[in-house]
Parts: sequence; C-alpha cells; structure tokens
Amino acid sequence: MRNTRALAVAGAAVAALGLSTPAAVAWETPSNIVALPSVIARGGQLTITVDGCRKGGTATSNAFTRPATLSPVSSAKETARGTATIRNNAHPGPYDITVTCDGRSLTKPQAFTVIGGVRGGIGGSSTTGATSTDMAIGGGLVAAALVGGGVFWMRRRAERRV
Repeated sequence: MRNTRALAVAGAAVAALGLSTPAAVAWETPSNIVALPSVIARGGQLTITVDGCRKGGTATSNAFTRPATLSPVSSAKETARGTATIRNNAHPGPYDITVTCDGRSLTKPQAFTVIGGVRGGIGGSSTTGATSTDMAIGGGLVAAALVGGGVFWMRRRAERRV
C-alpha cells in the first residue's frame, strides 16, 4: 500500500513539473505586447510594456519617430517598458509594433491606432478689434446694467423714507 501512495505522489510531482516547464519557456521570449493608449494622436507619446523581456530591448513601428528603448521594470523581473513618440506626419490608421529582446523578435499586429491631429488654427484672432455689431451688443448690455442699477438704487432709497 505504501508503494502505491509513493508512486502516486511521485507521478503527481512529475506531472506538475511537466506542466510548469512550458510556461517557463514561454517567459524567455517576448510576449504580451501592450501599447497604451491604444488610440493616439500624431505627436503623442505611447507607453509600450512587454512581458518576457528580462534585459530590455527595442520596439519599432512605422509610426515611431525612432525605435523605443525598452528598460527592465524593477518591480517585475520579466517585464520591460519604454516610451515612443508618434511621428507628426503619421497617417491615421492601425500600426504594428515589433519588439526585439535578447535576439528574439515578436510582432503585434494592429497594436495601436493613430488618429488625425487637431487643426487648431488661429480661431477668432484673425480679425483686429471689435466689429460694430460687437460694440452695439456691448453698449446695449452696459445701458441695461445702468438702468437696472438705477431702478434698484431708487427703490432702496424710497424704502428708507417710509
């Protein structure tokens, strides 16, 4: 009976070790590339996090101004993180990220999406000074304030006499 139990425990230990080995091998290659934010405007900064990249590496994309350097994260032994800047002339649409760590590469298709930038322009500052319409509106508001203030002051003055 004792031999059967010992054999069962040994078999369970070997099975547990055998199941954990593929997970350990998977950590030796870059995996799980995360780009945040997933939707970004031209000229913005993108944070890239990669699991399984112990010593750091590089991340490249057609939308980046230059390859991003990935540095190991001190609180997580198997993770590296870096920041990339999106080109100002990048075309809107989805982009891939290719990560190289320890001589191995991994590409995540459509990792993030670039949207068109905001066209700020000069807005209302293109005219000089107030127009005649602006002056008429402003004058009307000042006149209404003076009339309202006068009426209020006259009512308060009349209440004190009684």
